[in-house]
Amino acid sequence: MEEQELKKLEDKLWASADKMRGAVSVSDYKFIVLGLIFLKYISDSFEERYMELVKEGYGLEEEKDSYTEKNIFYVPKKARWGYLVKHSKDNNIGELIDNALILIEKNNKSLKNVLLKNYNSPMMRNVNLGELIDLFINIKVGTKDALEKDILGRIYEYFLGQFAKNELQKGGEFYTPSCLVKTMVECIEPYEGRVYDPACGSGGMFIQSVKFVQEHQGRLANISIYGQEKNPTTWRLAKMNLAIRSLNGDLGQYAADTFTEDLHKGLKADFVLANPPFNMEWDVDIVSKDQRWVYGLAPKSNANYAWLQHMISKLSKKGKMACILANGSLSAGGQEGKIRKEILEDDLIDCIISMPPNLFYTVTVPCSIWIINKNKKQKGYTLFINASNMGMMVTRKLRDLSKEDILKIADTYRNYQNDTNYENVLGYCKKSSLEEIRANNYALTPGRYVGVEEKADEDVPYEEKIDGQSL
Repeated sequence: MEEQELKKLEDKLWASADKMRGAVSVSDYKFIVLGLIFLKYISDSFEERYMELVKEGYGLEEEKDSYTEKNIFYVPKKARWGYLVKHSKDNNIGELIDNALILIEKNNKSLKNVLLKNYNSPMMRNVNLGELIDLFINIKVGTKDALEKDILGRIYEYFLGQFAKNELQKGGEFYTPSCLVKTMVECIEPYEGRVYDPACGSGGMFIQSVKFVQEHQGRLANISIYGQEKNPTTWRLAKMNLAIRSLNGDLGQYAADTFTEDLHKGLKADFVLANPPFNMEWDVDIVSKDQRWVYGLAPKSNANYAWLQHMISKLSKKGKMACILANGSLSAGGQEGKIRKEILEDDLIDCIISMPPNLFYTVTVPCSIWIINKNKKQKGYTLFINASNMGMMVTRKLRDLSKEDILKIADTYRNYQNDTNYENVLGYCKKSSLEEIRANNYALTPGRYVGVEEKADEDVPYEEKIDGQSL
């Protein structure tokens, strides 16, 4: 499918989904639409495999192994899209959809308790489910050809982004803009090993890691996925997001709080990728004696440094992590400042990247990417990159980074790490020693180190202006 054609399809689907505005809350209708997209995907995959078996002379419609051996979910007759299309105008279509999802879970153990079965609930009485079903009659999202072009993945990511943009609450907590994820993945290069996200949301970090491996001709079999998510509905969304790409990932058997119920105790990951909720309160009293807090207890009012330490505790001896934090964490004082000092003195912080504002759909202030490395090549140094002026405004409120922007950042970090073709660039990047960082009271705001590009006087690094602000 051509890019322009796919864009038309996305817009058409969104326009139809958006008709539900007012009928149900925005936070509910993302799951309604994404659940139906998932149902269409597994039905397409099943029917294509069934036709293959018929051509081969087998009448094995009810033989589950013929499907599961190809990583295809088994779909009973009353759960297939064709059946739902026939009954799309029936008054009980919500009940039929719920029954279809129940049948699919019964026949596919990996989907047990994953699918949201609330299409027959009272809140759905004003939603035209039949219209949504009819939309997909001529759209294939689960066939081999569609999967090869990642049509479903594109639609899924597009919808996640649109929902985050339109959500009245904190969309950024549930959806990390892809340009941020791509920057993190390009920097730490998760080719093979265990990849962990302790606040995995809808699973975007995993998807971009997989895409990175594919783009570099790697083997997906060499990647193992581990994650955890506190919100039950978002946890289900992540499970579906992995399932539509035939990815096996251990996201735990249920949703749970990473701090108070670590579902991956003992895990030592080769890569950690995360965008944890910014500046949240946490249950420090419950886990105050936990061994994860090697560098000290983060204050109850702000879990940023608890997240950092949790992730550090999950790294293998050569592990590397990239995480997004609010800019306030770069120079926060008090207990947070003491923890930051200890992490720096332990020589774990490899790179700090200040990102531009307006990357998130619902908040405008910028964030930073922290790269922590248990196997630093530049011992005693930290690289600071000021990317706060990068990207272009794609709408009045939203900024995006181009592929060239992302590769520039990643190449700068890789060149520094490998000590090849790296040089400090005034206003953009600086290799700073621990002694210099000590002299700056262990603050990590890149603007303090990279200096000011020699342009007009007003061209002060944005980081200097917003030092201490946070999401």
